[in-house]
Amino acid sequence: MTISEEDRETLIKYRIEQAREEIGEVEFLLKNNKLKLAVTRIYYGMFYVLLALALKHKFNTSKHKELIGWFNKNFIKEKKVEQKYGAIVRDAYEKRSDSDYAVLPKFQKADVEKMLADMKDFISVLEKYITGKKSHDQEIPGYQ
Repeated sequence: MTISEEDRETLIKYRIEQAREEIGEVEFLLKNNKLKLAVTRIYYGMFYVLLALALKHKFNTSKHKELIGWFNKNFIKEKKVEQKYGAIVRDAYEKRSDSDYAVLPKFQKADVEKMLADMKDFISVLEKYITGKKSHDQEIPGYQ
């Protein structure tokens, strides 16, 4: 499916906004001790900003593992983004899977609070790449 540049930009902004909204949702869920749901929403906040990054670079997928693999290959492996961000999203994906599919998943509030802090950092860093607000030594690889 080919989309116009205008539609692409609109979709990118929408995905970034979705990611930001998830931060508020997670804070609400944490405040109400809904840890399992918070873990799921933490991952989806990161997923939405990854979708925005992929749109920016004209990479299209709806598959979670494929998107994370693309990110790792084009940003982590190429040292465009610190390696810790690959680990953050991978960990969130695994915990989201546990939250959704594991029998009796248990999460500690302190761990979920740390995940929220990582999520905020992840979204912030990727948003800077997407919008072009970056330091002089960072270069975003093009994706054809």
